[in-house]
Amino acid sequence: MPSRKFADGEVVMGRWPGSVLYYEVQVTSYDDVAHLYTVKYKDGTELALKESDIRSQSSFKHRKSQSSSSSPSRRSSSRSRSRSRSPGRPGKGRRRSASQSREHKDEKKKTIQETSLALVVLVLFKLSENNTKRYNGEPESTEKNDTSCIILEQKLKPDLEIKRVLEQYSLRSRKDDKKTEEIFSEKKTFVAVKPIEKVPSKTKELEFGGRIGTFMLIFLLPATVFYLLLMCKQDDPSLLNFPPLPALESLWDWRVFGVFLLWFFLQAVFYLLPIGKVVEGLPLSNGRKLQYRINGFYAFILTAAATGVLLYFQFELHYLYDHFMQFAVSAAAFSLALSIYLYVRSLKAPEEELAPGGNSGYFIYDFFMGHELNPRIGSFDLKYFCELRPGLIGWVVINLAMLLAEMKIHNLSMPSLSMILVNSFQLLYVVDALWNEEAVLTTMDITHDGFGFMLAFGDLVWVPFVYSLQAFYLVGHPTTITWPVAVAITVLNCVGYYIFRSANSQKNNFRRNPADPKLANLKFIPTATGKGLLVTGWWGFVRHPNYLGDIIMALAWSLPCGFNHILPYFYVIYFICLLVHREARDEHHCKQKYGLAWERYCQRVPYRIFPYIY
Repeated sequence: MPSRKFADGEVVMGRWPGSVLYYEVQVTSYDDVAHLYTVKYKDGTELALKESDIRSQSSFKHRKSQSSSSSPSRRSSSRSRSRSRSPGRPGKGRRRSASQSREHKDEKKKTIQETSLALVVLVLFKLSENNTKRYNGEPESTEKNDTSCIILEQKLKPDLEIKRVLEQYSLRSRKDDKKTEEIFSEKKTFVAVKPIEKVPSKTKELEFGGRIGTFMLIFLLPATVFYLLLMCKQDDPSLLNFPPLPALESLWDWRVFGVFLLWFFLQAVFYLLPIGKVVEGLPLSNGRKLQYRINGFYAFILTAAATGVLLYFQFELHYLYDHFMQFAVSAAAFSLALSIYLYVRSLKAPEEELAPGGNSGYFIYDFFMGHELNPRIGSFDLKYFCELRPGLIGWVVINLAMLLAEMKIHNLSMPSLSMILVNSFQLLYVVDALWNEEAVLTTMDITHDGFGFMLAFGDLVWVPFVYSLQAFYLVGHPTTITWPVAVAITVLNCVGYYIFRSANSQKNNFRRNPADPKLANLKFIPTATGKGLLVTGWWGFVRHPNYLGDIIMALAWSLPCGFNHILPYFYVIYFICLLVHREARDEHHCKQKYGLAWERYCQRVPYRIFPYIY
């Protein structure tokens, strides 16, 4: 096993991926398995570099300071002449041939272009340190940044401060003096920044209370679901009135389990249909992009048609209400079996396919968080399928079953106004998610979290059986509301939806194509990764405006249930806790990823979710 060459804390020169330029970095750690050094640049950016991309400071020459009147082109010409000198070169007073003159001009032009490249890249990384007076927390210009290409409009005249930095250090290794892979045009300079090929290292920072916390959550989450469903069945669902435990044999029904399996595999068939466009996800740690078929909305339409056929043939859909607890138990058992399968198969997965957050080496923690990032059976992506299909569409079907059960139990000719509001609001939410299915590819669930018990249980049990709690509550506890109250609640839901959808659309469009002319009015803070942090629009109002819209909608879903009990408000209380915790996770990841640029963004946008409060 080869020994490491550089020690932790040592200051060295690291090559920026995709270029021939070296910068001063500090070694923070070393991965013995992947043989990669984690280094930290002066702007706070942390990257993983190979040993071949790191050199000691002694291998770089220190340039002598030159007079201020000497121009970069004059110095470049001087260096060019010294490198091209040979024993057969004509004397100083002799006239050069035409071919020699052209070669000299070409080499001079090449050197000037190399100097210009160094200036462009240096401006990108030194902006936060050297131009604070002009910057003031917001970019002076709004050029568009992309993950694979940064297009910068630059003139060949550097300012005096950049000139001084260039005179102090040589940004290229001596061996790379004659290697230039960047292509210049007369008006624009393209600096290719290739995706960083990084093998996921062991998860060091454990979330959710580590091994003990995740072990407890494996039992606490199912217990919470069953407790809520039992409470809704009681005449008095107050918190102090603990429901009696049902007999164990009453919790399981093989017919119910068969219906659940039929539902799951029906959605899988809809997922495999060759309809809808195929798009690429965000680049993985190894630079590869997975393909996804976007047909969730078509699956919803097909499901609605199948449900209509069942109702036409007088199928009793309130069967779901009568066996609701048994369906929840069946879904929990299936999600547990799926989680075991996912963990077993992840043990044979390549190292680069493991999830960044579920590779701790601890069985319980990795089982809960998900060990493999994107488990697939052929082209069938298990995580992506479960994210939107069985649970989210099942949520709408359950709500419809509760509406029909309310009409049957209370002998109503039409549903109550409260039930109509709850069904309408949540139907809008689900249809919006399926219509904008492509947006889920940029979420943390897809890009960072592995597929384990947390997501499997959440997608298949928590979403359909907890999110439908208001409709389930209204069946046994009907609530009457007036039309003015209904209008006020509807307006509140519309406000939340508008914030949620417009903020998400703004973010997703900017991530997909920051050079879109429609986004020319947006200002952002550039980062060393090539991405930009929006500081205008909703994202200049609070750091997570989509979370704010989500919480407002959650409140609107609960208000039709009245104020007799706190039980229907469990969803909004839980959702606030969930989004505050998720915001803390986002904050931690973004600070590691963007360094000083994220700190500047936080200064510009101080409020996280609730303006002037939090």
